[in-house]
Amino acid sequence: MQYRTLGRTGVQVSTLALGAMNFGKVGRTTQDDATALVDTALEAGINLIDTADAYSAGESEEMVGKAIAGRRDDIVLATKAYLPMGEERNHRGSSRRWLITELDNSLRRLDVDHVDLYQIHRWDPNTSDEETLSALTDLQRAGKIRYFGSSTFPAYRIVQAQWAARAHHLSRYVTEQPSYSILQRGIESHVLPVTEQYGLGVLVWSPLASGWLSGAIRAGREIATSRSTFMPQRFDTTVPANRAKLDAVEQLAKVADEAGLTMIQLALGFVTAHPAVTSALIGPRTIDHLNSQLAAADTVLSADILDAIDTIVTPGLDLAADEKNDTPPALLDPTLRRR
Repeated sequence: MQYRTLGRTGVQVSTLALGAMNFGKVGRTTQDDATALVDTALEAGINLIDTADAYSAGESEEMVGKAIAGRRDDIVLATKAYLPMGEERNHRGSSRRWLITELDNSLRRLDVDHVDLYQIHRWDPNTSDEETLSALTDLQRAGKIRYFGSSTFPAYRIVQAQWAARAHHLSRYVTEQPSYSILQRGIESHVLPVTEQYGLGVLVWSPLASGWLSGAIRAGREIATSRSTFMPQRFDTTVPANRAKLDAVEQLAKVADEAGLTMIQLALGFVTAHPAVTSALIGPRTIDHLNSQLAAADTVLSADILDAIDTIVTPGLDLAADEKNDTPPALLDPTLRRR
């Protein structure tokens, strides 16, 4: 396992991090499954575990808490808030009211007295940066969180938040967690230059592109991955964007074969090769999945392989831009762009 410094915090984290989104109902995993995954990950040298309140409505946090019991101090523990936690209109977002309440809920579920990294899961257009940053700064000063970060923020919002922290003399986001893979390279043109400029640590999610880069999806095969069962539209090969992804996967498979690598090694080695990336979040459901991803822990791609990837998917290009979660609201809601 390799390690890098998380932004400018001085904290050393593994280049592969364990994402816990599949713990619980979403991944159909039991507590024993989750504990086994954590045990194997820690034994392999992973020291960063990332979860969120909304993952299986809090069940993921509860499972993580039980799995890390007795070894909390050896783990960099990260969670998130913002997504809805029920039908109540104020049980979501990044207001001071909700963040203070929900962090206590997360600490209770995790059975810890603090988290190392508390992340705002998505940018909240209804809440000012000052409101959110002041609440996070107070939680940090209270010792309930060590650092805080953003997740899937558009580049301009990352910049705005940095300036707001400076203007109001508040602590700042020290990390960003964007979606990044060979098939979704858009952040190379806007987000990653900004994170480098401001010295943010970058924890990328979906480096295997929801399973497209796992090796399980190939031309002529039925797509029967777990993700495809509840997100079928993202795997329908009659959709042009999905056809483009499949065409790219076939070409990437040849590059991997010629290099003596698995598709997973190629995919994870690609994202961790970018100098702005700190860690790649892997989200296995089974031990077999985890072991196949751990095999990429020491993968270093040569310049020739990286150049070959660039000829297949152009740097800065998203093959399925509509699947990104950092689109400005006005592009999704026509009423926001009508005069």
